[in-house]
Amino acid sequence: MGKIENRWKRSYLFQQDEVSIPFTPEDFVNEEELIAKTTELFIKQDVTPHISAIEKHHYDVTRTLFSKAGELGLLGVEVPEKYGGLALNKRIAGLIAEKMGFGGSFSVSYNIHAGVGTLPYVYFGNEEQKQKYLPKLVSGDWIGAYALTESSAGSDALHPKTSAVLNENGTAWFLSGEKQWITNAQIADVYVVFAQTNEGMTAFIVERSYDGVSIGPEEEKMGIKGSSTATLILEDVLVPKENVLGELGKGHHVALNILNMARLKLAFSNIGTSKQALQLAVEYGKERKQFNKSIVNFTLIQEKIANMAVSIYGAESAAYRTAGELDNVVIQGNESDLITKLSSFALECAVNKVNSSETLSEIVDEAVQIHGGYGYMQDYEIERLYRDARISRIFEGTNEINRLTISKQLVKECSEEKLSSMSMSLDNKEERNHQYILLAKELLKRSLLSLANVELTKEQEYSRLLADMVKDIYIIESALSRTEKTRKKNGQVNDQMKRWITDVLCEERYRQVEEAAITIMSGAESDEDKRKRQINEIRRLPVPLYQNLFLKKRYIAKEIIHNPRYFK
Repeated sequence: MGKIENRWKRSYLFQQDEVSIPFTPEDFVNEEELIAKTTELFIKQDVTPHISAIEKHHYDVTRTLFSKAGELGLLGVEVPEKYGGLALNKRIAGLIAEKMGFGGSFSVSYNIHAGVGTLPYVYFGNEEQKQKYLPKLVSGDWIGAYALTESSAGSDALHPKTSAVLNENGTAWFLSGEKQWITNAQIADVYVVFAQTNEGMTAFIVERSYDGVSIGPEEEKMGIKGSSTATLILEDVLVPKENVLGELGKGHHVALNILNMARLKLAFSNIGTSKQALQLAVEYGKERKQFNKSIVNFTLIQEKIANMAVSIYGAESAAYRTAGELDNVVIQGNESDLITKLSSFALECAVNKVNSSETLSEIVDEAVQIHGGYGYMQDYEIERLYRDARISRIFEGTNEINRLTISKQLVKECSEEKLSSMSMSLDNKEERNHQYILLAKELLKRSLLSLANVELTKEQEYSRLLADMVKDIYIIESALSRTEKTRKKNGQVNDQMKRWITDVLCEERYRQVEEAAITIMSGAESDEDKRKRQINEIRRLPVPLYQNLFLKKRYIAKEIIHNPRYFK
């Protein structure tokens, strides 16, 4: 591994010093913002007017939109220039995915195509495969899909029933099986399919035109109705030997690494939809009058608006932090060890996926609530957003699986000896929000030490709580670092809004971490005296005096009401 990996990867979770994150949304330059504007215009002018047709599965409309997206360069953001792509970085890919988040079901089709439908060729394809498939995918002439899930292999997707058997001549593989809930199934021209071979799970490139490939009927879904979701049926499909993607028997490398990147891309899309829901809620709340005044003037509604803004800021800060760190790894690395380095971000990608999907869930729910009865009616856009959002906690690995991924990676790297040797000064000399972060890290360390004798694979409730602690620490640290970075650049007065948001975020998330730590220790320690001592020690920690968050949330809400597009 390169120099960037010659340290303990998760040391930031326990270090005393302030973390300096490499990238925040404020760092985008004019050329990058122009790409965002291009995406916004594409959604506004080309996608939104056709939402109804897309929802009714007018595939010709969707294909036309893919061609237009290809012309604009939006399908090849992370593809090298030699294959027709733009060769841009993760943060710009994230920015585009965020803007695509305003595009309803089309954003799902887009993310699958530009992510898991294209990146496997970029990272694992040989030169011939890249030359053959990437130009078609980048232009939108072909649409890509990714076929991993099966009816009996959902969360346990690395043990497929779909089989691949080499023919007698050793020139091709016979693939048989069914892949379930495949996004873009009906419109795709090529699929990355995972099948079991004698050597282990392997990834294959399967073209739609191959004999034996068929597609089941469209699934009737709760939401994202405009994206094609169907079963991919493989009946003795003869796949050329040269269509093995990556190494034989190492399809799990393809699956896991591509899923990591997909989780981050989904997080960005969720952030975009969250911003859309916030804007819809504020605009409706300004128009809707009760008791002779707009409902946004009531403090309970203002509290909802502020909570939405705080959650978006945290999710946005964390996602762009991760994208920036991934970009640094790509810049410093070389092709031979790039996959190893990207795979080391499994924890951070899972954190972003869980946090952003649950942020979206909470925001669309509150946006419907602000709309009242009208929010339940299909005449109002927020109704569709509410239904569409539900899948995000299931997509790309359920949030339960992602939480287990977070805790497993954490525990793997945190030996009891390593944790015991770490100490942080908790003397309350730090600025309030830095103190919250240090205390949260200390509680995470104590929680891990208290679980030394607990078998987490069997007692998964502890894993859930550990994952949530990691998530909250990552969010508040990302937000505070972003706010401090902006303050140094623009001055305290110009960024008071960010300071209010960060104050609320740090205090509320710390309270969640403290509650999780108490719950863990209460369950892990059977001796009542020891348990009482541990909990009393937590309560004696030098926690800053809690503030009047009601007032700060009112300040935040008024700013958002005045400027619903505060989050661009």
